[in-house]
Amino acid sequence: MKRLGTLLIPMALVAGTALSAQTVKIGAMAPLTGFAAADGASVKNSLKLAVDHINASGGVLGKKVEVVLYDDHADPKEATALARKLIEQDNIKAFVAGSYSMPSRAVAPLFNEEKIPMVAAYAVHPDVTSGGTYSYSFRNGFLGTVEGKAAAYTCVKLLKGKNIAVLTSDNDFGKTLAAGFKTFMESPAGQGAKVISYQTYPMSEKDYKPYLSKIKSANPDVIFSGGYYFQSGPMVKQAREMGITAQFVGEEGADSPEFVQIAGPASEGFVIVTNLNRDDSRPVVKTFLKEYADQFKISPDMVGASAYDAFMIICDGIKRANSLDGSAIQKAIASVQNYNGLTGMIKGFNKGEVVKDVQVQVVKNGQFHYKGVVNDPSLITP
Repeated sequence: MKRLGTLLIPMALVAGTALSAQTVKIGAMAPLTGFAAADGASVKNSLKLAVDHINASGGVLGKKVEVVLYDDHADPKEATALARKLIEQDNIKAFVAGSYSMPSRAVAPLFNEEKIPMVAAYAVHPDVTSGGTYSYSFRNGFLGTVEGKAAAYTCVKLLKGKNIAVLTSDNDFGKTLAAGFKTFMESPAGQGAKVISYQTYPMSEKDYKPYLSKIKSANPDVIFSGGYYFQSGPMVKQAREMGITAQFVGEEGADSPEFVQIAGPASEGFVIVTNLNRDDSRPVVKTFLKEYADQFKISPDMVGASAYDAFMIICDGIKRANSLDGSAIQKAIASVQNYNGLTGMIKGFNKGEVVKDVQVQVVKNGQFHYKGVVNDPSLITP
């Protein structure tokens, strides 16, 4: 195994030996290579900081903690095989799902069957927890429908949009967000505004001009862009080049310094709903932001912050359970109340789904900053 500080990264071509029995192993997966490698790097970097922080404070139950991190390439088949390895060979006590919805929902039933607690960092699809059916699965990031409702609230209430265009990725991520967006728009709170254009694009799309041409002719005042940073970045840039001046609203998929780099000057004023408030004055946030930037020479994003929280929630559960038994850890995590997380004050878990405020950020001078918050219980409670 290749060792990176106290973070272990097993690689297919690197031989290794079993970890010491004096350590507690927590498994993790992230897309370290491929189209989502930037997100994978955020997970890896943030888990390194989390492990360092936990072990510097004494570890858990008198033992050091080590993370066994695998590259799942954001592929559900790869993730399934790696999950079995983590369970059968690595003997992990809990699992951080630091990947996208498809691999996360693929492995959730496996960990649930083995009674190994799993905390999904940022995957949004309902099947990750299956509405509480997978009692050992928790989600620290937002359920996609919650985030979609928060995005619609932001468009209508915070930005006073009246005519809204929706352009989302045609995958698990985009579909789940769009479902939540639609729910809000069809509710009494959404009255007074309307969706005048609704389109989806394939995951592999690079040229958004045909979609944007239709949007331009509809003349919306707000455009909801549901996609990842490598989709929303080119989309916003192409829109501005076409003379589209409508306000863009995105979500956590665009919460990355890569978005700003891709979109360039067109990123200014871009609004997102996410779970990391860069202007949060709490010490846990300020320390993380500084340490991450100092150590990795890049600004952190919600992906890394969510993975950090997922790991810390697991360690907190182990400590409060005073046990490495999966059932005891599961009960401890399920009973979380008012946890001071990096991504906000976690009020608790409702059938595995996190309940916390949704943060609204805006790009100013090339950086994400505070724009507002969505804290209506009817919107943020799954």
